[in-house]
Amino acid sequence: MASAAPATQLDSYRETWRSKPVLRALYADYYRRMVKLLKPGKTLELGAGSGHLRAHSPANSTGAVLTDIQPAAWLDAAADAQALPFRDGCFDNIILLDVLHHVENPALFFAEAARVLKPGGRVVMLEPAITPLSGLFYRHFHPEPVNMHQDPFADVPASPARDPYDANQAIPTLLFRRHRAAFSHHFPSFRVARVRNLSLFAFPLSGGFRRWSLMPAFLVRPLLMLEDGLLMLLGPAMAFRLLVMLERR
Repeated sequence: MASAAPATQLDSYRETWRSKPVLRALYADYYRRMVKLLKPGKTLELGAGSGHLRAHSPANSTGAVLTDIQPAAWLDAAADAQALPFRDGCFDNIILLDVLHHVENPALFFAEAARVLKPGGRVVMLEPAITPLSGLFYRHFHPEPVNMHQDPFADVPASPARDPYDANQAIPTLLFRRHRAAFSHHFPSFRVARVRNLSLFAFPLSGGFRRWSLMPAFLVRPLLMLEDGLLMLLGPAMAFRLLVMLERR
């Protein structure tokens, strides 16, 4: 009898998703906000992980292509964001949830995104935000590093030995907050259409994809409603997330 395939990181994420209602409630809100920004048409999800875009985007489900750096039975393809296996101009949207900060060479990704998107197509991302308070949390209570000194525009040579889950959580903040004007210079194919702070309390209390949580699932929705009312005031000091939308010129 053949032995079972070894479990991957994606299997672990999928099991955590199944067993953690608070995680599902929080990420349902993330997907809802991201899907609202998509254009009608064909959508490519990069870093689809445990594979839930279709459940949260019925209108786009037939035109969605779910991919990750690792293959999985519930995904449509394995794909590296820096070398996409798709023809030019075949997508209306690209969606990424917690992916950009794992990309070794962001410049390669944005070049590939511009290539596979139609004119007017969108890139919609939800990523870590490094603010004074969230930065303390991410540095001391999260396993992924925060390096605010990295050049996010550097042409980094590919490293075959690199773990695809290596990350720098500062990359999105560097690109879309600290160096936003430089982003437009380096990537003229894209217009930065939206950058919004999200998540004040719910994300750190949820524990993310770790096993623990400091709040029950039924509190997620009311807490997110409270956050929406406080984001303008508290977001610059403590937001944990950035919601970004780019448009292909």
